[in-house]
Amino acid sequence: MRLSTKSRVAVSAMMYLATHDKQGPCNASVICANQGISVSYLEQLFAHLRRQQLVIGVRGPGGGYRLSRPADEINIAEIIAAVDDGSSTDRAENVVNLYQGEHSRIQDMWRDLSNRLQEFLSGITLAECVARSENASGPDPAPTASKAVG
Repeated sequence: MRLSTKSRVAVSAMMYLATHDKQGPCNASVICANQGISVSYLEQLFAHLRRQQLVIGVRGPGGGYRLSRPADEINIAEIIAAVDDGSSTDRAENVVNLYQGEHSRIQDMWRDLSNRLQEFLSGITLAECVARSENASGPDPAPTASKAVG
């Protein structure tokens, strides 16, 4: 398991959805403005999250994205696994192959470390992350529609 930029952005976007869940679906452009990412990038991430049934897309006026189940039933490892394309495992294997004499021992060490990280992140729910974030900085302000300047 690797903590890539993609996985960090996905966790942050899911935290945003969890924080604003009571207000209904969150518009992608509002999430993007809050997260400082492009709509196309967010849509790519949410496509992965939808396939893993972590978010639901709501169409029509007032549509956007919602969590598919309560935040206390979604763990961080699930979110990361949903957006991870597996390339980090391939890169790790290539690095391990450089150490031919110590291949097995180093490979076992990285596999063990990855398993421990997976176990640790499986024990942290999205709700816990939101609570920690709110305790550290206060609640996130409600999303607002962008206003036209004229």
